Amino acid sequence: METTAKKQNYTIPILVMFLLFGMISFVTNLASPMGDILKNQFNIPNWQGTLGVFANFIAYAVMGIPAGNLLQKKGYKTTALIAIAVGFIGVGIQTLSGVAESFFIYLIGAFIAGFSMCLLNTVVNPMLNRLGGGGNKGNQLIQIGGSFNSLCGTAVIIITGLLIPSIMDAKISDVFPLMYTALAIFAVAFIVILLTKIPENEQQTTTAVKAETGKGPMAFRHFVLGAIAIFIYVGVEVGIPNVLNKWLQNPELNVLGAGVNAEAIAGSVAATYWFLMLIGRLIGGIIGSKVSAKSMLSVVSCIGIILTLLAMFGPSTMVKFPAFNGAHGFGMVSIPLNAAFLVCIGLCTSVMWGGIFNLAVEGLGRYTEKASGIFMALVCGGGILPLLQNAIVDGLGGTGYLPSYWVIVVGLAYILFYALVGSKNVNKDIKVD
Repeated sequence: METTAKKQNYTIPILVMFLLFGMISFVTNLASPMGDILKNQFNIPNWQGTLGVFANFIAYAVMGIPAGNLLQKKGYKTTALIAIAVGFIGVGIQTLSGVAESFFIYLIGAFIAGFSMCLLNTVVNPMLNRLGGGGNKGNQLIQIGGSFNSLCGTAVIIITGLLIPSIMDAKISDVFPLMYTALAIFAVAFIVILLTKIPENEQQTTTAVKAETGKGPMAFRHFVLGAIAIFIYVGVEVGIPNVLNKWLQNPELNVLGAGVNAEAIAGSVAATYWFLMLIGRLIGGIIGSKVSAKSMLSVVSCIGIILTLLAMFGPSTMVKFPAFNGAHGFGMVSIPLNAAFLVCIGLCTSVMWGGIFNLAVEGLGRYTEKASGIFMALVCGGGILPLLQNAIVDGLGGTGYLPSYWVIVVGLAYILFYALVGSKNVNKDIKVD
């Protein structure tokens, strides 16, 4: 029986997990350009326009641990089906907000969609790690899934730009085609997963042994430190392009010079960061089975620190960079060398999620599902660290953009520490079978 199980083909479940990985980014990244649409349609300040994104992160904080408990009790398939159903409802409410032209209804939909994204993340990460058998192969599948995640996230931003030729006159209804697409994908994914056999843990054995030991994922030092690393990582990943975009388009600093469309160039440069994350994840997927998560995470965090310091203290020499310059179309524009260094960090952050997750859940056995839920709760770091960065910018007279990247340096230094020291499992005496 054991030999047969090892030879079982998990191609379909893996492909389904990749599809769900893409949906996470598709729905989440839609919230970013929606912020500009909401700002103009309802004539609200910038911070209110970003409440849709913030609602997603709040949902992670609220739902993360319950999601892990749900996964542990109900299994991968049932949790995935619930997540997809909730996602369909969330996007459906966002669509209705366009019909009703209601900002409040949109926020409700974004919050509910955030619950779905949290649940999906809770499922796909441990599921891919499990299907790959853990170790390097598990890390490789997570990196490949992350590549598809980046691809869908990049696509939704590009398509949104095509659907909205004039942001000043944009309305929620302009992006209905994207929302209809999301609803259709959710519907198809629900049917596919319903008909797909997903390998599950043996729930009875898990419950019995857990009651006997009274242990959990928080009893493992390497997991606790890894959970902190995830909180910091998401904040670092989001904060780098967020502050970069604001710095380049700041009219008072005029970083890009006169006679250019600063908003278009800044957005394009920041988008390149996300594109490099896609490239990095593809590379990570290719080498993931040959290079350990510890080695990969150590190298990229070290390089990330160097690039950030170069951006902060290097010369402001202008260099040519491919970007979109409004009416002038796509071409080479001049940007500060500092900005180019920051963009390149996307190659480093691209593989950090998979590496941290892989190291943190290694050796957890039956506690993996609950650990994944705790991870999801700490995704809220993506909404907290960027706020800290922007507070530093404001505290330095509204111009302290580059000094604010000390937050990134400290965050990457911690991730390097985790890769080299904190990821070692010192609690191997705890039974996990």
